[in-house]
Amino acid sequence: MFKKAKSFKKRHQILFALIIGLAVVSFWRGAWGILDIYLLPNNYELSSWISMATGLVVLAATHYTVKELM
Repeated sequence: MFKKAKSFKKRHQILFALIIGLAVVSFWRGAWGILDIYLLPNNYELSSWISMATGLVVLAATHYTVKELM
C-alpha cells in the first residue's frame, strides 16, 4: 500500500505541489485578512509590511523542518 502511494506521489509531484501551494496560500491569505482587520486597521500599508515580515520570519524559522520533510 505504501509503495503505491509513493509511486503515485512520484508520478504526480507537480499536482501535489500545486495542491499544497494553493492550500498554504489560501491559509495565509485568510490569516492576513484577519490580521488586516485587527492589526493596525487604520494603516493598511504598515499592517501589510508587518504581515509580510511575520511571514518571512515563519518561513525562515521552519526552513529546517520543511527541508527534513522532503
